[in-house]
This record gives sequence, C-alpha cells and structure tokens, in this order.
Amino acid sequence: MVGKLAIFAVGYVLGSRAGRERYQQLVELARWVAAREELQTALGAAQSALLAAAERGQPSRGRRAA
Repeated sequence: MVGKLAIFAVGYVLGSRAGRERYQQLVELARWVAAREELQTALGAAQSALLAAAERGQPSRGRRAA
C-alpha cells in the first residue's frame, strides 16, 4: 500500500509539472511496474517478514526500541 502511494505521489508531482501527456505516460509506467511479478513477490516477502517480527515482538530495522 505504501509503495502504491509513493508511486502515485511521484507520478502526480512529476506529471503536474510536465503536462497531461507526460503524466499519462508516468501513470502507465507506474501501473506496469506495480504489476510486475518480481515486485509483488518482493513486497509480499517484506510484508511477511514485518508481520513475523511484529508477532515475535521484535522492533523492525531502522527503528529504535523506546
């Protein structure tokens, strides 16, 4: 979900500066990237790892335990 939001945000900002035609090209590129099996596999693995760490009560990397 966060990845889709980030892709949308980048596409929106760049598209608003480059005009409607370029925006449509960026939207199509974002859809193509989001539909890639490799990306879906990587996102699924990352989500599984985060859920498993949360169930074990371990803080995720990049965050310090308070």
